[in-house]
Amino acid sequence: MKNRERITLVLMATFAPLVMAQESGVSFSHKNWELVCDNTNTCRAAGYSDENESSGSVLFTRLAGPGTVPAGEVTLGEIESDGANPTVKLTLWINDKSIGAVKVAEDDTWRLSETQTRAVIGAVKGSSKVEFKGGPAPFVLSGEGASAVLLKMDDVQGRIGTSGALTKKGDKPESSVPAAIPAPIIQAAKVAKAQERPLTAPEIAALKPKLLATLKPDDCEHIQPSQDHDAEGEDGITLTPLDDKHAVISALCWRAAYNEGYGYWVIDRALKAAPVLVTTMGSGYGEGVISYSQKGRGIADCLAMGSWTWDGQAFRKSNEATTGMCRYIRLGGTWNLPTFVAEVKPAH
Repeated sequence: MKNRERITLVLMATFAPLVMAQESGVSFSHKNWELVCDNTNTCRAAGYSDENESSGSVLFTRLAGPGTVPAGEVTLGEIESDGANPTVKLTLWINDKSIGAVKVAEDDTWRLSETQTRAVIGAVKGSSKVEFKGGPAPFVLSGEGASAVLLKMDDVQGRIGTSGALTKKGDKPESSVPAAIPAPIIQAAKVAKAQERPLTAPEIAALKPKLLATLKPDDCEHIQPSQDHDAEGEDGITLTPLDDKHAVISALCWRAAYNEGYGYWVIDRALKAAPVLVTTMGSGYGEGVISYSQKGRGIADCLAMGSWTWDGQAFRKSNEATTGMCRYIRLGGTWNLPTFVAEVKPAH
């Protein structure tokens, strides 16, 4: 399988219904709801309107550990709105009964009160109608998939059978809920303020076999021996100094319909040692951080993103997230749903 096809399938899987448990947390989706828990066991459950609509989404965030409660947010669909009549008041209705105005928050979102959050969670677990009025069009929150997603949240956080569970409550005390897992700490290292430069043809000839040794045969197709690319052109290999001893090597790996990925390696400044591969789906490097942002589809209403931070010896994963389902709600994605977080301490 060509590398770009494999990467495309990976991105499609990111936004498709799945259950996935690894060092990067847990992702699960069912019908119109999805759950993303990061490596600290903070969980975020997002619900949407029916798939043929794009009127909005609700997000419940619950920190791991005993005694925490979900916090609710609402965002309204804005892609089809011309912005001429901005929403000034949003009201929550359940079974055609007003549950009060929703408080406006930052970034064009709205904040549910604790009472409203509990009411919405209770409603979507059953057959109650949940509606938000005041936007360009009424936003009817789908309950399809909610019970499964909220149960999964309880399961990941160890709350099933406790008094604080969202679904299967029991007599176990809140003190039995596992504590949050500490996020890894990354001490960022100072990097050189040096410019990227293209490698010379002799440097590329000497380095390419070492780069290829870090790859599978279908990885990074643009530098595979079967590919014919101009080393001095846009597909060339570049070097950016990191510090006195290390450098970052970058090369275009693949292009697809609306994404492209670059390979990034760490190597010694003299290009003598074996390079260490960081990723083949990078989007850019700057100030000690390699990052990527890939679209789930061409209109960019859903993204996958992540980063690695230089700590003086290696690039360590510092973030991994998606923006939720591809539901045509916001360009650039609806939410920030991390599967991996870290505490990055600035270089000094």
